[in-house]
Amino acid sequence: MKKISYSSGTSEIPLLGLTIGDKFDSIVDTYPDNEALVVVHQDIRWTYKLFGEAVTTCARALLACGIEKGDRVGIWSPNCAEWAVLQFATAKAGIILVNINPSYRKHELSYVLNQSGCKMLVLAAEFKSSNYVKMLTDVAPDLLMTTFGKLDSDVLPDLKMAVLLGAQSRGGLSSWESFMELSSEVDASALAERQASLTFDDPINIQYTSGTTGQPKGATLSHHNILNNGYFVARSMQFSDEDRLVIPVPLYHCFGMVMGNIGCVTHGATMIYPSEGFEPGSVLEAAANEKATAIYGVPTMFIAQLDHPDFERYDLTHLRTGIMAGSLCPTEVMKKVQSLMHMKDVQIAYGMTETSPVSTQTRMGASLEKQVSTVGQVHPHLEVKIINEKTGQLVPRGVAGELCTRGYSVMLGYWNDREKTEEAIDAARWMHTGDIATMDDEGYISISGRIKDMIIRGGENVYPKEIEEYLYSHHKISDVQVIGIPSQKYGEEVMAWVKLKEGATVTDTELREYCKDEIAHYKIPKYFKITDDFPMTVTGKIRKVEMRQIAIEELNIEN
Repeated sequence: MKKISYSSGTSEIPLLGLTIGDKFDSIVDTYPDNEALVVVHQDIRWTYKLFGEAVTTCARALLACGIEKGDRVGIWSPNCAEWAVLQFATAKAGIILVNINPSYRKHELSYVLNQSGCKMLVLAAEFKSSNYVKMLTDVAPDLLMTTFGKLDSDVLPDLKMAVLLGAQSRGGLSSWESFMELSSEVDASALAERQASLTFDDPINIQYTSGTTGQPKGATLSHHNILNNGYFVARSMQFSDEDRLVIPVPLYHCFGMVMGNIGCVTHGATMIYPSEGFEPGSVLEAAANEKATAIYGVPTMFIAQLDHPDFERYDLTHLRTGIMAGSLCPTEVMKKVQSLMHMKDVQIAYGMTETSPVSTQTRMGASLEKQVSTVGQVHPHLEVKIINEKTGQLVPRGVAGELCTRGYSVMLGYWNDREKTEEAIDAARWMHTGDIATMDDEGYISISGRIKDMIIRGGENVYPKEIEEYLYSHHKISDVQVIGIPSQKYGEEVMAWVKLKEGATVTDTELREYCKDEIAHYKIPKYFKITDDFPMTVTGKIRKVEMRQIAIEELNIEN
């Protein structure tokens, strides 16, 4: 009998049956003098005692604002100390944190605030080319003409208040400092009572993933989901309270917030934010100056660090481990990361937001071949299987099929979207990833493609349907199809094939300008092709595979 493609992750270490707040408090008590958070660009260096005090102050301020258990509070900001404070404060207060992608524009911001029903938004003033205050007040202009907590907007009916990071209060926008001062209005016993009322299966986080229906879906995660996933990701790297992790990946994503922040906090380790957004020089400088033991990133980030002109002047000898995720790492890059960056125990992880995120991870001592051609083995306390997508039957080892995963990490569901939840999670609680995979005799998983046509650009998931539906709203476009084409730098780039209405003309620049302030920059197509028709099957189905091949040939792109 052939061995089937199923594996379960056994472990002698039990799951953590705690809320995030309770685990956080125990770590603060155990390691009060350990460095918890170093934020280079803000010149912040906090011990766990100081970090704990900031988190508790923030949690009490949230209660003072009338934020109830289960209410939603959004954060729209690049990486900063306040992000981490709010993450753990909302967890202590039983408030659901809604992560908003810093690349989002007005259209996406309005959707996620309304779909999640955010009562409060914490936002940065600006980041790179994004003026967050302007975008928010363009959507809800009344915010500047009201007082804090009194917003009454027809466009954002649930949003009542906004807190501004790194700036003075303006109208209904409270400064972070003024917001934190509200903590004095709430007694410590009120927070303790709120925290004691929580259970680890309560929802505590909503992370939006681009949807094939054209709108993002809110993956709803519990304390149990993300506390345990962060803990076991770091445990796989043999983290202890002596480890120091550089986190250049965005906190709005599970990579930063769960694998980074929670991974560190559950072990009393140090979180290091080198900059607001990824800058290779800042990562190298932070790793050297802070004597970091680990770095996270997608392969393109490590490539940028290795290619940095001043790479050789940084002392990286304290590094030992870290995680690469998002896409497979080229063999030569992996060799350089292990030798030149001294990360001999760097690991590969795979997962998705809906699974908190990690389902598989390579282990300490895995061969180079396993590190560059697989995404590892099943995580502790989880199950994975590979099935025939049509029949649902398990396939033999070595045979390709759809990867499914089950266990504590599977999300509670998509926020207020039962239909999409039931499409993703079956009756036996298996999460269907939509990825095509194979399993070898040792249980290592290799990902060979995607059942649907998702594009992965520089580690960001881009769903063509979302971009198509936005471009459909352009008055000159009659039809549009979006595909991914190979890119040496990003893995894939976005391309849109556009059919125009009769007599219409349009330029690439005009279409990019149409997208510029409405959808995230990484979703804006790099290439546009004006066409009279799309390749189709005899049944009228669009052949995106053929479109991709035509584009590769016309653009003279090497695979």
